[in-house]
Amino acid sequence: MAVERALAILKPDCIRKHLAGTVVAHIQKAGFNILSMKMVQLTPTTGGAFYAVHKGRPFYDSLVEFMASGPCMPIALEKENAVADFRELIGATDPKDAKEGTIRKLYADSKGENIVHGSDSPENGRIEVAFFFSERELVEGK
Repeated sequence: MAVERALAILKPDCIRKHLAGTVVAHIQKAGFNILSMKMVQLTPTTGGAFYAVHKGRPFYDSLVEFMASGPCMPIALEKENAVADFRELIGATDPKDAKEGTIRKLYADSKGENIVHGSDSPENGRIEVAFFFSERELVEGK
């Protein structure tokens, strides 16, 4: 298995509920290396650019509005099989469909406010990490 990068974003509901440290602890306990993390405030423009792949879908406008509703925390992650392992860790998009013990099952309130974003492919992981972080911001720490 190859080492991959994935992007996590602790969404505005996660930050509002003061769960950032708790969710980061889950991520670290699962063996992910954190290359960088920061607090940002997305605007409708930057949120729209990040989620451009979903433009035209019924949930796009509400997703962009939600992501611009408060601070969020992008986190660049790395490990072998990072994308699939992270998606397993966070669980299904809708917390009522997520497996017990996953981040969304434990902390999310709804499909729309589901605590965390995770890259859906290794290619998107690289693209999404680069959206928020320059290479010089990524620290290879084990």
